[in-house]
Amino acid sequence: MEESRIAQPIGIALDRFIKNNQEQFQYASGELSQLLRDIALASKVVNREINKAGLIDIMGAMGSQNSGGENQQKLDVLANIRFTRALSKGGEACALISEETESYVDLNNDGKYVIAIDPLDGSSNIDVNVSIGTIFSIYRRISPVGTPIQPEDILQKGTDQVAAGYILYGSSTMLVYTTGHGVNGFTYESTLGEYFLSHADLRMPPDGKIFSINEGQSLSFAPGVAKYLDYCKQNGFTARYIGSLVADFHRNMLKGGIYIYPATAKDKNGKLRLMYECNALAFIAEQAGGLATDGKNRIMEIKPSTLHQRVPFYVGSRMMVEKAGSFLN
Repeated sequence: MEESRIAQPIGIALDRFIKNNQEQFQYASGELSQLLRDIALASKVVNREINKAGLIDIMGAMGSQNSGGENQQKLDVLANIRFTRALSKGGEACALISEETESYVDLNNDGKYVIAIDPLDGSSNIDVNVSIGTIFSIYRRISPVGTPIQPEDILQKGTDQVAAGYILYGSSTMLVYTTGHGVNGFTYESTLGEYFLSHADLRMPPDGKIFSINEGQSLSFAPGVAKYLDYCKQNGFTARYIGSLVADFHRNMLKGGIYIYPATAKDKNGKLRLMYECNALAFIAEQAGGLATDGKNRIMEIKPSTLHQRVPFYVGSRMMVEKAGSFLN
């Protein structure tokens, strides 16, 4: 294990942690630091709004749909605005890909990074006070700085990510991220307004006993998926499904398990988005010792063809994902 990964004391503030580990970032370290600060700042604002959701008129549906044809919640729109503003004012991002917009948002031609984000994952759980989250990926632009954004800047593979993370808004609020040198988790201390290192060098158990899948769709699963679920039940595994991707992923990363959103008769390419959901969590999973595939192929090696491309998703403990794949193949 790298010395820089074991020398960080629990309780160190996020800003200081980033500064202490800037040498791990192969490009201009100050730029990544600023991007992560911008994302952290926006998440604090979103966290505040979520905590007030039952007190002010920000719960419920907007009456509009997002890029995927799903009903937008008021907090979906609010979170998208908060993250867009923070990244625009920070100046390091040239473009933003969001679940809530049909096309990418052109932020700043002088920026060097493209951000892909799901501002509020699991928003259907807002009204019932269940954990929700934010997922983000950071890519370095390919075209020259100062020129208009090009398609090759936007549609990059997961292997091109320079950082990825998520924020979980739950019983406590956590920011978990990686820059390709392991995974670290920070818990938000609201009275101080700061994230502090609480989960250093997170490692996903190589195997587990938890499977997370919406079995309400089981009649439309492929035979291989159904057989894997039978295998899980025959071996006494535990079913746990929250319905918020970040929350299900976070639990399985800590305790060992697999999250599955397969192709179905209705969603033949799966339902989750490659660019701003699957790639980020795949990067984190692999950095923590786990695995992420579409059932056959490594998620991060899939070349996206559209901003909102969907893929089947199998992510979690390495041995469980491999076992699931054996039933599919």
